[in-house]
Amino acid sequence: MAGTTIRRAFADLGDGQVHFAQCGPEDAEVVLLLHQTPRSWAEYRSVLPILGQRYRAIAMDTIGFGDSARPAWPGSIERWAAVAVELLDALRVARAHVVGHHTGGVIAVELAAAHPQRVGRLVLSSTPFTDAAFRRARAQRPPIDEVARSADGAHLAALWRNRQPFYPADRPDLLEAFVIDALKVVDRVEDGHRAVANYHMETRIARVAQPALVIRATADPFASPHAAELCARLPDARIVDIEGGMVPLPEQMPQAFAMAVLDFLAGA
Repeated sequence: MAGTTIRRAFADLGDGQVHFAQCGPEDAEVVLLLHQTPRSWAEYRSVLPILGQRYRAIAMDTIGFGDSARPAWPGSIERWAAVAVELLDALRVARAHVVGHHTGGVIAVELAAAHPQRVGRLVLSSTPFTDAAFRRARAQRPPIDEVARSADGAHLAALWRNRQPFYPADRPDLLEAFVIDALKVVDRVEDGHRAVANYHMETRIARVAQPALVIRATADPFASPHAAELCARLPDARIVDIEGGMVPLPEQMPQAFAMAVLDFLAGA
């Protein structure tokens, strides 16, 4: 089926080439998917064909990650959101529904705040609410993914161990996918976490007026505690729980994730 075929391409943008993957008819409504860091579009590999049956689903590699170019500037939620809009321009997409997971959700908030006319509905999956308290807590916490390269390859095991508690014990494939993406940016692997910590969501979220769905992965200790606060800050939002969902939710439970998105976009 045409809607289930993943097509990959690059767009030439101001800061270099941005890679994206897409499924679905070219003339359908667009759903833009933004991944967590340090991941890539591949986080949505199993979600794209499901969404592609009804929408033109586009999963981009945030610039600096995956197969997209590395910009000269450090990680920034505001600049990542601007590049996402630049990609929509390049693809001649006037308006899109936006889905973001973890870091991607924070980028989605900024995209909706800064470019409200470009965003239809908003899906925030496992998205933290960042304010002064969040920034203080983040400053006191050790890095999540940062490892030092070593000649004996011990950093590969370290990447695995650091994330293992937050991934399903019976799904080593999910950790393998994480390590593959993390190794592409191992010297900047914390950029996304730092950018999230530096983002003043508390001053930006008041600009978001779009209908929003907050997806809470109940077994994600980083993001699930933020869902109620995030929902309370949005004028038209509701929460959907995905029981047992962990940090890699879109890959871990692609059917449940995609159906939550589809039901919301359909107005259910």
